[in-house]
Amino acid sequence: MQSAQKVFITGASSGIGSALARLYAKQGAFLGLAARRGDQLQTLAKALTSAGATQVHCYPLDVTDAAVLRLAAEDFIARLGVPDIVIANAGVSGGTLTECVEDLEVIKRILEINVYGMAATFSPFIAAMRKNAKSGKPGRLVGIASVAGIRGLPGAEAYSASKAAAITYLESLRLELRSSGVKVVTIAP
Repeated sequence: MQSAQKVFITGASSGIGSALARLYAKQGAFLGLAARRGDQLQTLAKALTSAGATQVHCYPLDVTDAAVLRLAAEDFIARLGVPDIVIANAGVSGGTLTECVEDLEVIKRILEINVYGMAATFSPFIAAMRKNAKSGKPGRLVGIASVAGIRGLPGAEAYSASKAAAITYLESLRLELRSSGVKVVTIAP
């Protein structure tokens, strides 16, 4: 009998992250859900468990806090084992214009969440996933990018730049991990 898939998702409180959590829950996966909005995470977890999900663990956190993400990863692994899939979905957007001084802090925050947050999400899982891959259990690191990273959007300079950086980051990580057996997937909705 095959054991349930283990999936860790950031940005799980809404949008794509919430939809992915619901999809994996229907498939019987054990879930680790992370997002800044802890109340929305708890609401989602309750909905998933009432719909039949057996293991849902919530981690209210900001993906730019690597130390807290590392603690969440350690807790997830201690409870459920090494994840089969880690999905770095947390991301933000906002209208930004470089010419507006007041937008510079917004630009910085978007880049920090969308790029650094992705690396901080994957970092605490890679060593354990490499080890699992050697035992014949390869895992997947999935980064949610965007077509805006391929073709910039007006008024969304920071978002487009962050998603372009995410795409290139994921390509580099894919090459680094190729021989380990850990797969790196880029999704660009």
